[in-house]
Amino acid sequence: MRFRCKGAVYLNNFSLPGYKLCFSHKTNHSVFGHANIIKSKKSNIKGALWKITKEHEKELDAYEGVDYGYYYKEYFAYNGKKVLVYIQKIYYLQKPSSKYLHTIIQGYKDCFLDIKYLKKVVMNYKTNYKINW
Repeated sequence: MRFRCKGAVYLNNFSLPGYKLCFSHKTNHSVFGHANIIKSKKSNIKGALWKITKEHEKELDAYEGVDYGYYYKEYFAYNGKKVLVYIQKIYYLQKPSSKYLHTIIQGYKDCFLDIKYLKKVVMNYKTNYKINW
């Protein structure tokens, strides 16, 4: 996030009940997927909260493909604040690429998120590359 949105500030971690992490793509034609959260009643996903500006949000919208429907924006309340998440509403489960997964791993480490949870999610996909946890 720091690299995509200069000046964004990491606040803390949070839990979002009723969702879980997956890797997916909007079409079934792609070999690789991207991080997505999907509804799951018994699940609880942990994530990082960042303070961003409206300009940051515009940058993220472009990066996440909001204009062409790759991700959709959803908002929820957390401690009285509006929180933005990007979600693929139509998706096909796909493994992440090595480069993408290692970026996610670094983000988990930077924000002190539970790597064991990420490992458990990744084990659902057939990866043909070495993962440096």
